[in-house]
Amino acid sequence: MGVTRRVFLAQGGMATMTLAMRQAISQAAPAIHESKERTQLNARSLALFVDPLPLPEIIQPSGHRPSPDNPTVRLPYYRVPMRQFETKIHRDLKPTRLWGYGATSPGPTFETRSGQGLLVEWANDLPSSHLLPIDHSIHGAEADKPDVRAVVHLHGAKAPPDSDGYPENWFVPGKSAVCYYPNRQDAAMLWYHDHALGINRLNVFAGLVGAFFVRDEFEDSLNLPRGEYEIPLVIYDRLFDLEGQLNYPVSGDAKSPWVPEVFGDAILINGKLFPYLEVQPRKYRFRVLNGANGRSFHLTLNNAQSPPPQAFHQIGTDQGLLSAPVALQRLSLAPAERADLIVDFSSSAGSNVNLKNDNLDVMQFRVAAKGPRDESALPQTLRPVPKILESSAVKTRMLSLVEIDDLVQRPVKMLLNNTHWSMPVTENPVLDSVEIWNLINTTDDAHPIHLHLVKFQILDRRAFNIAAYWMHNEITYKGPAMPPEPGEAGWKDTVRADPGMVTRIIVRFEGFTGRYVWHCHVLEHEDNEMMRPFDVVAR
Repeated sequence: MGVTRRVFLAQGGMATMTLAMRQAISQAAPAIHESKERTQLNARSLALFVDPLPLPEIIQPSGHRPSPDNPTVRLPYYRVPMRQFETKIHRDLKPTRLWGYGATSPGPTFETRSGQGLLVEWANDLPSSHLLPIDHSIHGAEADKPDVRAVVHLHGAKAPPDSDGYPENWFVPGKSAVCYYPNRQDAAMLWYHDHALGINRLNVFAGLVGAFFVRDEFEDSLNLPRGEYEIPLVIYDRLFDLEGQLNYPVSGDAKSPWVPEVFGDAILINGKLFPYLEVQPRKYRFRVLNGANGRSFHLTLNNAQSPPPQAFHQIGTDQGLLSAPVALQRLSLAPAERADLIVDFSSSAGSNVNLKNDNLDVMQFRVAAKGPRDESALPQTLRPVPKILESSAVKTRMLSLVEIDDLVQRPVKMLLNNTHWSMPVTENPVLDSVEIWNLINTTDDAHPIHLHLVKFQILDRRAFNIAAYWMHNEITYKGPAMPPEPGEAGWKDTVRADPGMVTRIIVRFEGFTGRYVWHCHVLEHEDNEMMRPFDVVAR
């Protein structure tokens, strides 16, 4: 492992602001972003809570086809087209042109059962010209590539490699790809989104996201809120121009328009700005996904009659249920992370409860004065989460997170293990083996790191001396190891690697052999080299 660091190559170069600082500035001064302040819509000028919260439709199969595992078994078959469409994201705006699965954004929701596989044909019915500015200097997005390309990744799925959405397996308008999802995993909220190399950030910003639920008998037995009392909340931020159209920022350099992060003042939930939802005075289950390109959310619930944040419970994370509920007043979610929440509105009967991000309103719950009897439960114990023993690990990897800022030659490079996408594979875990990955973050930003195929557990985070690491290529710790937060103490597929910290995760590589990827889920980073392939190999 070579010495790695954030590097500034031009004389007098100054360190950039951290991700959190940039997010805070974009939230406090939402009308100013890059050079677009005169053409950008100020979302905070719009009326709050005038549109009802949309609920994505549940998709139904259009037939059955033979299973790839056993041709005598026929599986549900779905065909999902990706299309350009227009929709009103707010009562007072003109229709916005978006891309979506099934001509909606978020796309239709999949409801599936553990162990019951299905087939999805993802069809590219998009136009031949892109909605957003492409940077042809980015790897995988060179000028000889078609402007419009797509491939779908079911995030969190234990899927065979040819159905995982490998970034180079994109297909153009008029083409499609059939993916097999065995669903041999515990109940969890997964999500599907574009994964095309070099333009993933643009395709997702355009609207290519959707939710996918796996259910199982254990979850059914817990008597959690269900049906109309279980609601998906897909949260993401966007920028819009004065005509209500997507306004993706650029650097100002026509040859290299890529920007390192995108933060919008318009926070949408299920595709609407500042929606409201009418609820009963009872328990609800909310399945929350951070679908933003780069923004982390810090969510609280506030009753207008009682200013302190209202308590709620987290019962699950990325890959399913926690071992026990965790009481919270504030939920933090990095991009791609999910949280399974129980909110009890019984103490707020007849009043309004606002969902806030960093103290700014983003949604309102209107609680009825009376409602039917609540028969659901909040169990004291949930699903057991057996710990993977560190002693079972057959390999420990030291993997650096690096940002190289060349102020002469743009763009900035984001690297994993100081290695580019196209270099030979350096991670090749053996099927059914356990490894510990040490994510050594030498940058000023928190990076949400996602591993395809697998679920894992967070062991700890520990501050280290970055300067000593640069000089001697050794880890010198500055304090004790910190265990994962209570809401992270379950099965994860995305982990927040904090700046100046070594974040340790323990992973069992099970399910399939073949080529997968791991990457930062800040999509602007992922599109600019912060993604690497790994090979799961047979024993």
